[in-house]
Amino acid sequence: MDKRWSPCVLCPRLCGVAREPEQGGGFCGMGTDAVAARAAPHFWEEPCISGVYGCGAVFFSGCTLRCAFCQNYGISHRNQGKRLTARQLADVLARLEDEGVHTIELVTGTHFVPAILEALSLYRPKVPLVWNTSGYERVETLRMLEGVVNVYLPDLKHVSPRLSALCAGAPDYFEVASLALKEMCRQTGAPQYDREGIMTRGTLMRHLLLPGCTGDSKKVLDFIHDELPGGTPLSLMRQYTPQPFCGIKGLNRRVTDAEYNRVLDYADALGLTGYTQDERSASREYTPDFDLTGL
Repeated sequence: MDKRWSPCVLCPRLCGVAREPEQGGGFCGMGTDAVAARAAPHFWEEPCISGVYGCGAVFFSGCTLRCAFCQNYGISHRNQGKRLTARQLADVLARLEDEGVHTIELVTGTHFVPAILEALSLYRPKVPLVWNTSGYERVETLRMLEGVVNVYLPDLKHVSPRLSALCAGAPDYFEVASLALKEMCRQTGAPQYDREGIMTRGTLMRHLLLPGCTGDSKKVLDFIHDELPGGTPLSLMRQYTPQPFCGIKGLNRRVTDAEYNRVLDYADALGLTGYTQDERSASREYTPDFDLTGL
């Protein structure tokens, strides 16, 4: 594979810049070789992803969205990590599978899709492959993953262009993500599970509640109910943790019981089913150390 992508249009930013193996001048700031900060069993995803033995999570460095409140700031904004060849990444996936994980989870890998596909051509794990994403994806890039990804795990963050512009400099977020989510559901079809309750195929929708934004959260749930296939499971996340670097007024506190219950009741009224979180999830202890473990 020619690893010089020019122009790069993998993500909705459509930077159109040349990227070399070790460097790139686009929004993500990354070269074409994959860079990761951690590859280890991860036990804090939804039960159908982590199960008992965890998912083998590879946290890629760089991000195409870069939310101002991201709890993974070190890798999403500062691009901390280790550069991997396709062979090295393939070996990482094989080692994770050998540890007995239920799934292999690729976290924020959009800007490395060709490199990831090259690694998977060298070694394809036999467990389900999970694509963990912000939802800010191009349909054209997702189609490169068709038949490769078993489970999509997107977070639909905002409907409001004002909110997405404020938080991520992406006023087109919902316009783009709504098309991407429909494509994910088209590719995977209805959710399927194995005997242990692990999702082997499907799209699991996430939504992270933000403090003071319950109105927008309800619009997110309306979209999931009205526009995605019936039976698409929802994970309603309460894990928002204030970050000292965020600086956005109103996002310096956790989600309250009243806010979470308001949105949860709305999801119940719509008939959406899936997973919930309690207030203990809003803790920094659930953010892993990006210390190159497993690399």
